[in-house]
Amino acid sequence: MNLKNELISLARGAQKASRVLSALSAGEKNNVLKGMARALLREKKRILASNRADLRAAREKGISGALLDRLALNEARVGEMSQGIFELTKLADPVGRELKAWRRPNKLVIRKVSVPIGVIAIIYESRPNVTADCIGLCFKSGNSVILRGGSEAYNSNKAIFAVLRGVIKKFGVPEGAVNLVSTRERKAVDLLLGLSGLIDLVIPRGGEGLIRRVTRKSRIPVIKHYKGVCHVYVDESADLNMAEIICLNAKLQRPGVCNAMESLLVHKDVAARFLPGLVRKFINAGVQIKGCSFSRRVVGRKIKLARQIDYYTEYLDLKLSLKLVGSLAEAIEHINKYGSGHSDAIVTEDSRSADQFLKGVDSACVYVNASTRFTDGNQFGLGAEIGISTDKIHARGPMGLEELTTYKYQIVGNGQIRE
Repeated sequence: MNLKNELISLARGAQKASRVLSALSAGEKNNVLKGMARALLREKKRILASNRADLRAAREKGISGALLDRLALNEARVGEMSQGIFELTKLADPVGRELKAWRRPNKLVIRKVSVPIGVIAIIYESRPNVTADCIGLCFKSGNSVILRGGSEAYNSNKAIFAVLRGVIKKFGVPEGAVNLVSTRERKAVDLLLGLSGLIDLVIPRGGEGLIRRVTRKSRIPVIKHYKGVCHVYVDESADLNMAEIICLNAKLQRPGVCNAMESLLVHKDVAARFLPGLVRKFINAGVQIKGCSFSRRVVGRKIKLARQIDYYTEYLDLKLSLKLVGSLAEAIEHINKYGSGHSDAIVTEDSRSADQFLKGVDSACVYVNASTRFTDGNQFGLGAEIGISTDKIHARGPMGLEELTTYKYQIVGNGQIRE
């Protein structure tokens, strides 16, 4: 069987399984999910051994430290994957919710009810925990899933998938409910994107190149999980001790993820008091800083001069763009121009400035006096997440169970006909 026919067969199996999944009760789904959570812990040695093989190959290719961190698993991270799936069992079933109901003058009763989307293809890079998160979320929301992970996490993804699919099989659920495209051939992605009618939604997670390629080539609706050019703006009224703690966390806590701060904006009136100490701490932590000419006057030549392209850049590394601004309005304008609509924060003690920032910044997640690192389905209490949607459709920000459903209308009458 050639690759195209193989993928068509896989998608047909997923479509058939999705009809079974959509009819499962909350209890049935939760029992399977609990089995998945236990299996991840039971098989963690197998998973970690596969991950070590991926890490060795990545180091041989010269992949950077931050990207290695995205790829790396350890006992704690496997535990987090397991806990993420277990937490889904505590959440309400997103399927079958009555969203709205009303009675028409002709006595027709109309109900708007949540239903699964159907078959979801997820194309992603680097992070093997995505495999577990997506399987758990799609299963709980009654969707079949087709996964295509990045080649750098090839062994890890296969190991996690095998463990979780084994649980599916044990519980008698059709194996087509979860699928992994295991080939490394790049054309597999293009072939998947052409399977309109078999796949209902495509979700790409990864770098800008992947997102653009999928969006350009897909014949299936796409929800983009685009890059995170995230900002922290330190206002003139900010508590500068709080601002320093937030900035250090937003950049350093895990620099290789999409909700890490990539650009720091500081009001010019507090720059001389705030920046020298913060920049020193960043440099001591290994951060390379590129700043505007005004910021270089404040902190000296230890930072490089930023170019315009730097303010558009998602580094996913120990790198940071810096700019001084003269007003809150200028900060908002800068974020809306250079940001990616992901996550942006203001540190301020002025409630009017906070309100203006919340209303003015056009991003999925907008923060006041908190780190952008909280943009995460688990941190929001949504369980695991498919990713962070930067689109402006029904799914925006952390994409959890509710965003993996659509709806249909159920209409009940007693013989009505249209005149």
